[in-house]
Amino acid sequence: MIRLDNISKQNGRQILFIEASAALNKGEKVGLVGPNGAGKTTLFRMITGEEAPDEGQVAVDRGVTIGYFSQDVGEMAGRSAVAEVMDGAGPVSAVAAELKELETALGDPERADEMERLVERYGEVQARFEELGGYALEARAREVLAGLGFGQEMMDGDVGALSGGWKMRVALARILLMAPDAMLLDEPSNHLDLESLIWLEQFLKGYEGVLLMTSHDREFMNRIVGKVVEIDGGALTTYAGDYAFYEQQRALNENQQQAQFERQQAMLAKEIRFIERFKARASHAAQVQSRVKKLEKIDRVEPPRRRQSVLFEFPPAPRSGEDVVGLRKVRKAYGDRVIYEGLDFQVRRKERWCVMGVNGAGKSTLLKLVAGATAPDDGTVALGGSVKLGYFAQHAMDLLEGEQTVFESLEDAFPQAGQGALRALAGCFGFSGDDVEKRCRVLSGGEKARLVMAKMLFDPPNFLVLDEPTNHLDMATKEMLIAALADYEGTMLFVSHDRHFLAALSNRVLELTPEGVHQYGGGYTEYVARTGQEAPGLRS
Repeated sequence: MIRLDNISKQNGRQILFIEASAALNKGEKVGLVGPNGAGKTTLFRMITGEEAPDEGQVAVDRGVTIGYFSQDVGEMAGRSAVAEVMDGAGPVSAVAAELKELETALGDPERADEMERLVERYGEVQARFEELGGYALEARAREVLAGLGFGQEMMDGDVGALSGGWKMRVALARILLMAPDAMLLDEPSNHLDLESLIWLEQFLKGYEGVLLMTSHDREFMNRIVGKVVEIDGGALTTYAGDYAFYEQQRALNENQQQAQFERQQAMLAKEIRFIERFKARASHAAQVQSRVKKLEKIDRVEPPRRRQSVLFEFPPAPRSGEDVVGLRKVRKAYGDRVIYEGLDFQVRRKERWCVMGVNGAGKSTLLKLVAGATAPDDGTVALGGSVKLGYFAQHAMDLLEGEQTVFESLEDAFPQAGQGALRALAGCFGFSGDDVEKRCRVLSGGEKARLVMAKMLFDPPNFLVLDEPTNHLDMATKEMLIAALADYEGTMLFVSHDRHFLAALSNRVLELTPEGVHQYGGGYTEYVARTGQEAPGLRS
C-alpha cells in the first residue's frame, strides 16, 4: 500500500535519511521507533505528502485514503465535539450543521412566518443526512468519544472550552471515525487515562487498514504492533515481531556486531604489527606488500551505534517515621460535586500506593490533598514525623522560569551544589552538551518533565507524590526512572496510566469508584489478577 524507496532527507545540517527503504502492507500494524529527533514526524509528513524526500520516492497506491493524527491539533472552537469529530468524515458534517440550525429555527417563534420554507428545507436536508448515513455516523462518533472518556455533556458542549489534552482526544476521534485505509498515529497514547487507553487498544486491534504509529507506552505498543520499523543513523530497519521482539533482536544484533568489530580489530592489529616489524627488511618485502594490499581491501566493520542510556541513582533519603500521611474523615467538593465524603486513608513507610479510578474519580485531588496543594473542606490531612515530601504535578512544568537556561534553573534550585554535580545531574536526565544552555521556554513537554524531575530528585524526599510522572517521557527516560525508583528507599503515592510503570513500582492499590474506596494489598499485577480487569472503569 505504501512504499518508501531509497529516500534521502536532510533538514538543515541534520541528515535524517540516507537511501532508506521500507514497505507498509494492508492489514499490518507497525510501530515506528527511534531516538528523539531521528525523523519520525518527518517520515509521517512525507507519507502524507506534506514534505517531499530530497531523493528517492514515497509511493502510495492509487485511491488509498490516509488519516494522520499529530500532536499539533490546531484551532478548535465554535461547535460541539461531536460535530468536530464528524467533520473528519466529509460533507455529512456540513449537512449535520445545517440540520441543527434548522431545528433551532423551527423552534424560534420570531420566525413563524418562515415556517413553510423552513419545514420544506428541513425535509430536504434530513433526507440528504439519511442518504449520507448521518444518523449512524453520529451514533458512531458518540461511541468513539465515549470510548475516549467523553460524557454526554462534553460531547455536546463547545469544543473550544476543552483543555489541550481533551482537544487531542477530539482530533484522535476524528481519525478513528474516518476509518481511512491507512492510519498514521503520532503518540496517540499521550493524554489518555488507562480506561481510554485500553479502549483504544481494542479499537486498533479491530482496525483492518494499515497502521503506523509511535508511542512511548511499551505495553500499548506491545499489544498492538506485529512489525517494527526503526529509524537510526539515517537507515530504516524492519523487524517482524512486536516491540519486545524488536528489543531482543536489536540487542542481539548489537552484540553480534560488537563481537565482529572486536575480532576484526584484533586481526587488523596483528597485521599492522607484522607490517611495522618487517617493513624495513628486504627479505619480507613481498609479504609486507601483500598484507598492506589485503588491509586496503578489507571492508571495515563499524562498532554498533549504542544508544546513550542514562542512569540515575538516588542519594539516600532521610528516614521518615512509620506513619507517613493520614487522612481522617476528609470531605472535598467542587461546587455541588462531592469528590470525597468521610475518606479515611493511611500511608505507612515504604508503601508504594498507585491510585486508580475513572476520570473525575478524584485521583489528582487526593494527591493535591496529601501534598498540601489543596485543603480539605472538612476532616484532617496530617503528615507524619520527619516526612520530607516531593510532589510532581503537571502544572509544575508551567512554573519553570522561561528565560532561564536548564543549567541556570538547576543552579537556582541548588545554589550550594558544585558545577560538576549539577552537570552530572543534568546528564542523568538527558541534558548533555549544549542542551544545558537551552532556555526553558523552548523545551519540549518531555524536556520540561525531565527538568522538573531532576530538581525534585537531586535532594531526595522520603515521600514521593507523583501525578502522571511518565507523561511526555520517552521509553529510555521512563526505563531510567523506573530503575531509579525501584531502588528508592522511601514511600510513594502515585497516579499513572502506564501499565509497565504501575506493575514495576506499586505494592498497594487504592481504587476510587462511585461505590466507594477500595484498598488492595499487593501491587498492580496482583490487582489485575484479583479483579480480572486492568482498570476500575472496565468492570461491569
